[in-house]
Amino acid sequence: MKKVLITGANSYIGKKLEKWLKKYPDQFNVESCSVRNDEWKNMNFSSFDVIFHAAGIAHVSTDPSMKDLYYKVNRDLTIEIAKKAKVDGVKQFIFMSSIIVYGNSNIISMDTIPNPTNFYGKSKLQAEEGIRALLDPNFKVAIVRSPMVYGNGSKGNYQKLSKFSRITPIFPDIDNKRSMIYIDNLCEFIRLIIKNEESGIFFPQNEDYVKTSEMVQLIAEAHGKKIKLIKIFNPFIRMFSSKVNFINKLFGDLVYEKSMSTYKENYVIIDFKESIFATESAINAREKI
Repeated sequence: MKKVLITGANSYIGKKLEKWLKKYPDQFNVESCSVRNDEWKNMNFSSFDVIFHAAGIAHVSTDPSMKDLYYKVNRDLTIEIAKKAKVDGVKQFIFMSSIIVYGNSNIISMDTIPNPTNFYGKSKLQAEEGIRALLDPNFKVAIVRSPMVYGNGSKGNYQKLSKFSRITPIFPDIDNKRSMIYIDNLCEFIRLIIKNEESGIFFPQNEDYVKTSEMVQLIAEAHGKKIKLIKIFNPFIRMFSSKVNFINKLFGDLVYEKSMSTYKENYVIIDFKESIFATESAINAREKI
């Protein structure tokens, strides 16, 4: 039985992971806490075997006024909690990082050097560096550089694409590739690295790369609709993809080489089509309430 503390009680991944681990009551005792104020500093972490740190500012901003907050929350708070965890005798610290630490790289291999281009990526990478410095035989540090996470309740581009897919009759047919991970697959991966007491940097992803147009078609299909894919907009999209961030996120390439994501136990328990249908079914049910 491992006792797990999830910091970031209101985070999307934190809430989903807590629910996931509680399906295994013989393996995990799970608690969560907020770190929005300084009350966590008075907690005694010594009763926990693992701290999963999910708290942070999750979305990219180019507003210069946000810079100090990104570093304060994503970097300084992470390192501070990790230091307390080590002093209190916690055995494993797991940190949710992001593929965004690689900046403008499109195809990422084990040899690709992180080179973040914004506050979010830089604060995440500096947090990684700070907590890895604490690593020793009695304090294991696992860093999860996840690609885009999607599922029921997720925020960001997936929700926008889901809404658009339900109303548009056409969509650009661009041949792109994206690494993504369904929330249940991510939670299963984290369960395994807790169970196996892992340390290191990890790159979990779904088995197959995602083509944006195929994902849009699947979302529409889940709602009983059809979308026609067209190539007429392709030259325009290619022209502006490197200049407009939103277009690049939709139609550019961003993948981990698949060998990076291999693990000794299977964590991809739900395939891509099933994950889209499950997500859209849950969205339908929620919107009907």
